[in-house]
Amino acid sequence: MKDQNLYTEDELVAALKKRENAAYHHLYLHYRGSLFNLILQIVQDAETANDVLQEVFIIVWKNIHKYNQEKGRLYTWLLNLTRNTAINKTRSKNYKNSLKNDDISIYVNSIENKETAVQNINLIGLRKEVWKLKEEFKTVLDLSYFHGFTQEEISRALHIPLGTVKTRLRSAIIELRKQFR
Repeated sequence: MKDQNLYTEDELVAALKKRENAAYHHLYLHYRGSLFNLILQIVQDAETANDVLQEVFIIVWKNIHKYNQEKGRLYTWLLNLTRNTAINKTRSKNYKNSLKNDDISIYVNSIENKETAVQNINLIGLRKEVWKLKEEFKTVLDLSYFHGFTQEEISRALHIPLGTVKTRLRSAIIELRKQFR
């Protein structure tokens, strides 16, 4: 069994694909915080965010074989999977119905939790780096990652073709990668 702190990304992926428990433990310990904060920005409820986080790790367990290292880093794959799972949750009928029946205290807590999540993003400097990008990149990233819009929704909101949205998002992410290296 591999020591939890000594995985390279390639070793971690290989161990995950072999369904090694230690690798999943490592993945959970090292990625849960950032994934939870991303989910919390979208669903804005800690209890639901925990449910979505659990769902994400189940999806990873079942679908790690679909991850292709040649297409991107594991963390990027996890972020996209997490974001999509959280957005799907907000679109579900059960989630929409639960919002109609919630107690007001939940919203007070979610506002406090959202502020914490926003502070965490600010601590790593992500939002600051996003605001350094070209206006066209900044707008699509803001709508997509900070407001949970899908690419199609961004296309409609900005009145630009879907292909342009995809290109701008990809270019923006490439620029951000350069800034964080």
